[in-house]
Amino acid sequence: MVKALQPKRQRPRPLIAVIGINDATETTDYVMPYGILRRADVADVVALATGPGPVRLFPALTVEPEATLDQFNKQHPIGADYIIVPAMSRDDDPDVMAFLKDQAGKGAIVIGVCAGAKVVAAAGLLDGKHATTHWYYLDELRRRHPSIVYVADRRIVVDGAVATTTGISASTPIALTLIEAIAGHSKAAAVAGDLGLEQWRGGHRSDAFKLTGSFVRTVIGNALTFWRRDRLGIEMKSGIDEVSLALVADAWSRTYRSHAVTYAAAAIPVATRSGLRIIPDRTMNASQHDLISVSIGDDRPAKVLDDTLATIGQRYGGRTADVVAMQLEYLRH
Repeated sequence: MVKALQPKRQRPRPLIAVIGINDATETTDYVMPYGILRRADVADVVALATGPGPVRLFPALTVEPEATLDQFNKQHPIGADYIIVPAMSRDDDPDVMAFLKDQAGKGAIVIGVCAGAKVVAAAGLLDGKHATTHWYYLDELRRRHPSIVYVADRRIVVDGAVATTTGISASTPIALTLIEAIAGHSKAAAVAGDLGLEQWRGGHRSDAFKLTGSFVRTVIGNALTFWRRDRLGIEMKSGIDEVSLALVADAWSRTYRSHAVTYAAAAIPVATRSGLRIIPDRTMNASQHDLISVSIGDDRPAKVLDDTLATIGQRYGGRTADVVAMQLEYLRH
């Protein structure tokens, strides 16, 4: 798998593009690969959008991309080495379809993260190939694209110049695997240590993730409490760890009881640790009385996620924490 993901071109540094549509691209799928790959400093990594303006992520955060797809094409006519494709609110956006086909034709390795596999499949790049995706969308992917060969119990599946992953939390192992493919195991291990991980195995327990009665009952029950939905406020400070930020904002916004919003001193983008520019939802001079403060500390992101799930469990109950972990396709520790 690592060998298959090694760069095909000989140039000083590989070029990696993380793409998204301006309206509703998945938070962790977009932010985490960018943050992890940027901190590794083994490639040039850019955050792109289909059009001008911010990328509104789902279920939380708004980011200012570094370029549009058209601008990227003009700046890099020979194309990227890797294209990372998050889950999007629309699988067949025309600009994304054209971009993926063009980049694949130029030799880029296309990586569908989570339900981003549906986007890659819509571009025709998974026809007849082995693949995986988020457990919730697996049946839909196989129904729409029956030639795909599903591979169970693998977080990452590589077939030729296309890779796919399981659910949202697989953003971490695919980023680390790319780092290993580009710069070797030792470099990937160092970045993994910085994230608080001892390993990034490709194995997976696919049978642990499925729609259950408990999941459905908890979601319905929580959704019915819409009149007392909590708002979690995350203060944006320059240099904030975007990996931890994405995990915390994503997790709290998937409880069906709460939603994360960001705020800062001014209504201007705030640069994260790796240079991603986050546009705050509110300014600090606005009323904050309706927000429950959530801090992003200095703990490593893996611990931050475990602690966040534990806090969600304390506030809303263990079943809600399980619902969040199930959506993230993450086995709680």
